[in-house]
Amino acid sequence: MKSLFIQTTACDGSDVFFTWLLWLIAAFILGFILAWLLKPCKCDDSSKGGAKQDLTKIEGIGPKIQDLLYAKNINSYSNLSNSSQDELESIIEDGGPAFYAHRHLALTWPAQAKLADQNQWEELAKWQGLLKGGV
Repeated sequence: MKSLFIQTTACDGSDVFFTWLLWLIAAFILGFILAWLLKPCKCDDSSKGGAKQDLTKIEGIGPKIQDLLYAKNINSYSNLSNSSQDELESIIEDGGPAFYAHRHLALTWPAQAKLADQNQWEELAKWQGLLKGGV
C-alpha cells in the first residue's frame, strides 16, 4: 500500500515546507471567514419572517385566518396591533368567500394584540370573556 507523501523540497533543493504550511493556514482562515460571512441570520425580528407568535390567542382569529395574516407578514402581536382596520379587512377578503363573514371580527384585533404585546394577559382574558366571536 502506498502512503501519501508530500514533497517538501523544490527542484533547486530548497525546503518549501513552511510555504506549504502558510498556504494551508491561509486557506483555513479564508474558509473560516467565508463561513462566518455566509452563515444564515438567526434574527428574532418577527416583522421580517422571524419567529411567529400564536395569533389564535386573539379572540376571533382561528388557524385559517392566522395563516392569512402570516402570509401578509403579520406574524406577531406587535404587527397585528399596528395594522389598520382596512388592511385587516382586505386580508380577509383576499382569503376568499369563505372568510367574508369574518370581516367584522377584525374590529378588536389590534386592541387585543396590543394587550398581548404588552403581556397584559389577565386584562386581555377579562375583555375576551365579554367578547362574542371577537366583537
